[in-house]
Amino acid sequence: MDDSDRLLGDISNLTPYPSIRTCHFKANLRMTHEKPLILVTERLAERPLAWLKERSEVAEFAADSKAFLEAASRAEGLIVRTHTRVTKEFLAALPRLKVVGRAGVGLDNIDLLACEARGIAVVNTPDANTQAVVEYVTSLLGWAFRPVEFLDRAVTLGEWERLRYSRVPPREIREMTLGVLGLGRVGGRLASVARAIGCRTVYNDIAEVLPARAEGHESVSLDRLFAESDILSLHIDGRPSNRHFVDSRLIGAMKPGVLLINTSRGMVLDADALARHLRAHTAARAILDVHDPEPFTADYPLLSLPNAHLAAHMASRTETAIEAMSWVVRDVFAALGRR
Repeated sequence: MDDSDRLLGDISNLTPYPSIRTCHFKANLRMTHEKPLILVTERLAERPLAWLKERSEVAEFAADSKAFLEAASRAEGLIVRTHTRVTKEFLAALPRLKVVGRAGVGLDNIDLLACEARGIAVVNTPDANTQAVVEYVTSLLGWAFRPVEFLDRAVTLGEWERLRYSRVPPREIREMTLGVLGLGRVGGRLASVARAIGCRTVYNDIAEVLPARAEGHESVSLDRLFAESDILSLHIDGRPSNRHFVDSRLIGAMKPGVLLINTSRGMVLDADALARHLRAHTAARAILDVHDPEPFTADYPLLSLPNAHLAAHMASRTETAIEAMSWVVRDVFAALGRR
């Protein structure tokens, strides 16, 4: 599909949690009583990893380690998370590989065409962390607009009154417009939460959005999305064509006091352009959970700005979501033709 290369929303609209989706193609399956070797390059949750170890030979090695290279020639399965880049060159060291499992949602760290050329199946967990990310963004809204100062001591009446009047926000969240770039699983659920609070909710997505997901939310142009949103939340994927999608033109169209939140991919946002905008508009704020690169370095343009708040890619970090993503082991094992 030509439009798939330009898709702004989540990669799939198809499979609800907790099912795990096989992407694009299937490997040739065969039944055998031999235990397959499956390489795991990044940490998985305890229960799914134990399940896999009962059924297969599992080797946990960093992708750039000597031990990984020594085991690669025998491996039939590979499980990665965020940092392992599965490229054509990487796959060359894995001649027996039949399936790659991504314990997560996005597939931008996996060369799907290279896998397809080799007949290697690719599986992931498309809805495993939706709730975690939505809860995280919702909590950020509360932190940004309704900060709480707790007391750890008795105070005088004067101090009590000062505290009560020092943190009075000018507006309630329900008076604002929430704009969502990419109305996929996460963006759609976040918009529904905001609408339940009372927000006007607008979105832009180049893909056709499921009617049930779009209900109650207004589809607008990109220009209107950036110009009208008081809160702008980014939920587009990390395909190469989305690099710096949110560029200086779109950033310049934002309201002077906008709150921009990015929990999608760092590369979709031009950090230099955003830094210039935040310097020029001190009432604007950005909360960024994802960055390019990760971890960012000392010269990161947003690092020293008082209105840029930077987190360490925490949106999906709940025990529930981590385990749900780790259950990709089931589809990896099934793709090898085992029971």
